[in-house]
Amino acid sequence: MPDERKARKVIRRLAIAVGLLFLAAALEALTIMHLSAVISDQEKLIRVYREKNADVGAGTDSEPSPSPTPDSPQTPEASQASESSASFISQGEAAEGRPDEDELSRKIAAMSLEEKAAQLFFITPDALVKASGVREYDERISAAYGRCPVGGFIFFENNIEDKEQLQQLTRALAGLGMERIGITPFIAADEEGGRVERLAGRIGAEPVGSMADLGSDGEAEKAYSAGAYIGSYLKECGFNVDFAPVADVLTNPDNAVIGDRSFGSDPLLVGKMAAEEVRGLSEAGISAALKHFPGHGSTSEDSHKGAAVSYRTIEELRECDLLPFQEGIAAGADFVMAGHISFPNILEDYSPATLSSYFLKDLLRRKLGFEGIVITDALNMGAVTQLYDSDEAAVRALLAGADMILMPADFQSAYAGVLRAVSSGQLTEERIDESLERILKVKLARGLL
Repeated sequence: MPDERKARKVIRRLAIAVGLLFLAAALEALTIMHLSAVISDQEKLIRVYREKNADVGAGTDSEPSPSPTPDSPQTPEASQASESSASFISQGEAAEGRPDEDELSRKIAAMSLEEKAAQLFFITPDALVKASGVREYDERISAAYGRCPVGGFIFFENNIEDKEQLQQLTRALAGLGMERIGITPFIAADEEGGRVERLAGRIGAEPVGSMADLGSDGEAEKAYSAGAYIGSYLKECGFNVDFAPVADVLTNPDNAVIGDRSFGSDPLLVGKMAAEEVRGLSEAGISAALKHFPGHGSTSEDSHKGAAVSYRTIEELRECDLLPFQEGIAAGADFVMAGHISFPNILEDYSPATLSSYFLKDLLRRKLGFEGIVITDALNMGAVTQLYDSDEAAVRALLAGADMILMPADFQSAYAGVLRAVSSGQLTEERIDESLERILKVKLARGLL
């Protein structure tokens, strides 16, 4: 009997111990659940606070992030997140004093016809002062711009000495625009990478390889990194536009003028890469220009020298050449550059797409839904100059639906031609205003007003 009583005592003690362990475990679980609920509530409060105070924080200064390099790729997801952040900041800045769209309308109404027409031209500094190799700001530039405040400048090798010289010249031009008309001019270069680079070698930047090399392995983040890197040194030198990326699908292997400037022969790949480069440039504060609409990849001729002909049908364009432009537009390209390519199987003549309302209005605006700036390829190229004088080419481009005229062979003649066309009724001032509004919307979004 004593042994039985001892056994019962042991069992009771074990039962109590087990009960205590279960009780302790239950109390711990309840504590964890309570803490989780508290943390969740705190996170909700933080989110609500941030949402309520978004406008306040949007315009504050933040620590600068390191400049991207070709060896530091960023994922498309990170690109899109950064793009949202950039958009958020620009909205905050707009709330801190930039003009809104109603003010844009008033600004346009207050401008003279001559000022409006001047804003439609994108020229070299050389063309403004009728000189060669302009590298320094001087009284000639001030006086010429005072008479004709053009909308943009494009720089070539003969305008570039080094980084410091570029910064001084671009800063002076930006200040001149604000002083003269309250609008900063676009300042651009053809900085594609590969064999089309104007700045990299002259300012000590690491050259970016060809787009064909980037496209060879199909990794879109490399195109993003290239755009972000190019954009970073363009921005540092005072530029705000890059005439890139090339969105042409290389369907003709004998096409030397495009060649390795294209990401490749697969339209889906080219579209993906072009879109990521647009995002990379935009992240750096640079407006991208998709080129050469509606596609230069099937030609064999060089439009710099004369007519470039594509025998594509509209169905072939839709299935291939237009896809990268659709992707780049969706990615937020501010510009689309129209190419001097003839499409006799579509237009039934050999007029260049640059001067075709079918391509610029019907296809690009209505079908693809592009609302940004349509700019011509350089009008001093043989495909145009062999057919038209500078004044006629400029007027035809505007009638076709272009917003900006790039590098007419004779700028003064082209500018005077546009003014005459308005005076005669061939062009209306409302048509000029339409393009000017698109230009100023982009400048507003980019902080150039």
